[in-house]
Amino acid sequence: MGTVAQHEGAARNDAAPDGVDIERPSAARLYDWLLGGHHNFAPDRALGRRLLRAEPNARMIVRENREFLGRAVRFLLEQGVRQFLDLGSGIPTQENVHQIAQRSAPGTRVVYVDNDASVVAHGRHILRGDPGAAAIQADMRRPDLVLNHPTTQELLDFSQPIGLLMVTVLHFIPDEDEPYAMVAHYRDAVPPGSFVAISHATHEAAPSAAAKVEQLYRSAARTAAHTRSHEEIVRLFAGFDIVEPGVVYLPLWRPDAAPAVKPEEAWFYAGVGRLDRR
Repeated sequence: MGTVAQHEGAARNDAAPDGVDIERPSAARLYDWLLGGHHNFAPDRALGRRLLRAEPNARMIVRENREFLGRAVRFLLEQGVRQFLDLGSGIPTQENVHQIAQRSAPGTRVVYVDNDASVVAHGRHILRGDPGAAAIQADMRRPDLVLNHPTTQELLDFSQPIGLLMVTVLHFIPDEDEPYAMVAHYRDAVPPGSFVAISHATHEAAPSAAAKVEQLYRSAARTAAHTRSHEEIVRLFAGFDIVEPGVVYLPLWRPDAAPAVKPEEAWFYAGVGRLDRR
């Protein structure tokens, strides 16, 4: 995987895709940097260092979130899901959805959706030559545009179960943009047997760190972050049957081994819901 310094050196040599704003930090590129990736630029790394001062556990949290994503995808594959709509996907990087899925179930199809041009440009570069996966630039807050996008319609069969992935993204949707109605719109577009996987930042376990991170995003990033309570996050699953073990801290969601960290230190809740409407 290499050291952070090695990855930063690689990133400094990367040319930005045409039309991509690299002067302001991007949440997706910050996440990539925290994971040790190299699809990021100086402003992203600068914000990342400030984030680590506000929350020294930030690298651990994004790693735990990435591991939750992998476990959730594998669980959905076990339930027979063979197509995924990854909303607010970020940069398809280490152990991404299509790699996990296609390794276990060749032919699985994945549409990555992000509103960040740099994310989509990197995604398309990574996915070139894979007919079963594609990245589209769209705002997940406009479900009809996402669902009716030609690439979405080409790759996904809406008569068959779909895995909706909303991982580390809904806390960037403020209440005024109606996140509950937005999730419900996607829910109503997919058939019974579909699933949703959600992870979301909360202020309940680490209120001081959460407040610092929210302030940092408001002052320095393109997108503000909005932590929510357990009750508010559970509401996002309305209309889905939440599978065991429920909506829990990241390390507690069907772990492969005993958690190596205190669950509340990874202060994101995570869960998976199944759509069983008749």
